[in-house]
Amino acid sequence: MNRKNFVVGIDVGTAEVRVGLGEPRPDGTLNIVGLGLSPSDGVRKGVIVDLDKTIESIASAIEEAERMAGFKIESAYVALKGLNIELINNRGVVAVTSEDREIRGEDLDRVMQAAKVVALPTDREIVDIIPREFIVDGFEGIRDPVGMLGVRLEVDAQVVTSLITSLHNLLRCVNRAGININGLVLQALANAEVSLSADEKELGVFLVDIGGGTTEVALFQNGKLEQLSVLPIGGDHITTDLAAGLRTNHQKAEELKKKYGKAMSSMAESEPKIEIKTVGSNELRLVSERELSSFIEPRMQEIFHIVREEMIKMGWQYLPPAGIVFRGGVSSMNGMLEMARLVFESDQARIADFDVIGIKNPIYSTVVGLLYYVQRQQPRMHIQERSKPIKKKGPGLWQRIKDWLTDIVD
Repeated sequence: MNRKNFVVGIDVGTAEVRVGLGEPRPDGTLNIVGLGLSPSDGVRKGVIVDLDKTIESIASAIEEAERMAGFKIESAYVALKGLNIELINNRGVVAVTSEDREIRGEDLDRVMQAAKVVALPTDREIVDIIPREFIVDGFEGIRDPVGMLGVRLEVDAQVVTSLITSLHNLLRCVNRAGININGLVLQALANAEVSLSADEKELGVFLVDIGGGTTEVALFQNGKLEQLSVLPIGGDHITTDLAAGLRTNHQKAEELKKKYGKAMSSMAESEPKIEIKTVGSNELRLVSERELSSFIEPRMQEIFHIVREEMIKMGWQYLPPAGIVFRGGVSSMNGMLEMARLVFESDQARIADFDVIGIKNPIYSTVVGLLYYVQRQQPRMHIQERSKPIKKKGPGLWQRIKDWLTDIVD
């Protein structure tokens, strides 16, 4: 089978690095032939803070996916996320140049380039242009104008920007893990591929992804992404509260959160039967689910109230017609949905379902959504400066000798 037919995605998250490898099918679905997972030790709140650890995590996840797929991965698409992402609405306008006034692919390229003309701070860089709609001679709402006749072509687009330092650190880590980058895909778009229905995106819906270090709030309406905000709070804050309150280590607190955590104290059992070991002591003590919930519930309420304040800033005092959809590791916690319905004062709230050709583990939902987005939409942005994969962390022995001799001669 031709390896060029396969699509590879990499999701560098705060908690884990995920890699997915899919084979497109004629019916528009994907056959997932390789998956890789590795703890992400070098990322905090979606930002890379340790290059070496992040490179090792990416390389480990890639190797696992390669073993499962049975061949080597050379290039991939990468999910773009983090607090440093901003969207800017902008328009591009060009004249149709062909004599017969038929709009062709090169006209689309020119109008997309025109949409890139926007004033940016020196520390930010454009990483993608997402067309919301095309306008031909004043007629709006056109999604694909190729083949139509017109004199004036416009695009209403979203310009995706990122801080240069955080973006280049991500690209460098992926490159040094031995992978060429085909392009970047906004995480919200990848998540929507496997979390939202077409009707929900058309009517209006909030997609809230509660990750380890951040919470992403994305508004979809009229079939496209309208607004996006990333908040510096997530599931790790709950784990930290548990660790401090129970005086246990972070790893044990994470285990307790996943196994016994309840978002609402009223749903938790009061009988002490959970054994934990406190820091500085070898003795075990018993705690109850209700005691755990006494640390979890306030933080969950805080996350939801911050999310609601962000929705109000976006112009939504109440939820849109299709409500709100939650995803991310915290969304699987018992009682989370019940609390959300109370805070957001609506029954139009659900947890995103994930079941793609036999893969039911939601931990892979972003990377699988990335693969579907690449297959269906084909990202328009490609990395301009692609450095070759770097397998070695430093120069070899012979190169070091040559450098030393050169220094002596100089």
